[in-house]
Amino acid sequence: MDWSTIQFNNLDWQALWVQTRDVLLPHLWLSGLTLVTAAVIYAVSRWVLRMAARHLTTRTETAIDDMIVKAVRRAVALSIVFWALWRLTGIWSLPSAGRFVAAIWLVALAFPIGTLLADLLRIVEEKLAPKTETTLDDTALPLLNKVLRFAVVAVAAVLALDQLGVNVTPLVAGASVAGLAVSLAAKDTLSNLIAGVLLIMDRPFQIGDRIEVWNAPRETSTWGDVIEIGLRATKIRSTDNLIFVIPNNEIMRRDIINYTGSGKDIRVRIPIQVAYDTDADKAKEIIKQVLDGVEGIKEDPAPQVIIRRFGESGVGLQVRVWISNARRRRAISDEITDRVKVEFDKSGIEIPYPKRDLYIRSMPEGLRIEPPTERGDIDE
Repeated sequence: MDWSTIQFNNLDWQALWVQTRDVLLPHLWLSGLTLVTAAVIYAVSRWVLRMAARHLTTRTETAIDDMIVKAVRRAVALSIVFWALWRLTGIWSLPSAGRFVAAIWLVALAFPIGTLLADLLRIVEEKLAPKTETTLDDTALPLLNKVLRFAVVAVAAVLALDQLGVNVTPLVAGASVAGLAVSLAAKDTLSNLIAGVLLIMDRPFQIGDRIEVWNAPRETSTWGDVIEIGLRATKIRSTDNLIFVIPNNEIMRRDIINYTGSGKDIRVRIPIQVAYDTDADKAKEIIKQVLDGVEGIKEDPAPQVIIRRFGESGVGLQVRVWISNARRRRAISDEITDRVKVEFDKSGIEIPYPKRDLYIRSMPEGLRIEPPTERGDIDE
């Protein structure tokens, strides 16, 4: 005979049902009341917030009130849901689950709060950045936006762990050690980040400035416009429409040549060489006539043509002109060089090239060759 079967068959089912009913019915009744209350509160709060949003948006032209109402609506909805869950854990005597729900509640509220702060900061960025001449706000404000969101979620996570009874001190210490290890492993990245912050603070160039590119590939343009200054790298678009991504650490180690940092005006120096037997004054006059017909050259200060040096094959002249647009430096230099070459050819002025004249003072008797006097003397 099975003893467990006998015990199961001898159970007082009526007493068990009565006991279960007396325990479950109050809990079920309170649970249902909690859910109904949460639904009513949600409906009323949604109506109130909708009316408030309609009232505010008709009086203001900015989107700030819309953002605040949206964030409050999300926070209220989340709070009602988690309040109902928290109340249910209390009704059913589940303290551990209640602490867990409260912890998740804190983390969930961090997201609408962080989004609201980020949206408000973005509005400040859109209003402030176009009114300033520096690029500090263009780069720092988006970074602050991301850091602010992360900070809000991090604080909520710490509060949630404290709600669960977790001691965060060892975690903070461990995070410090881990951060040190990561910093040593990623020292190049951190170096670029620090250099990026220094670039933002020192502002040796701004977005839109034209600077020199040092490691440009051969047969490509060696300068370009700054299109983005990031914390890790700076992006430069060359005149060949190539994008150069240069680490900030490398930029801080090099000499920065900014062609437009002091304005659009820039002086251009063009070397031109003529033969030694050339009349230097005539060559200068021809060059000045050429300069009068080149568009983009400023009249004040006046162009200059000077003798710069004496080379092996000729006299080195230098043309010095101020131009009104630094971005046309190469184009104007090429135009001047082409026109000077054409005018020199018309005037018979020689542009020298490396050559050697050999003078033979004496030659051995057996190697001396007499030039033929008649065609018949040539040995065919």
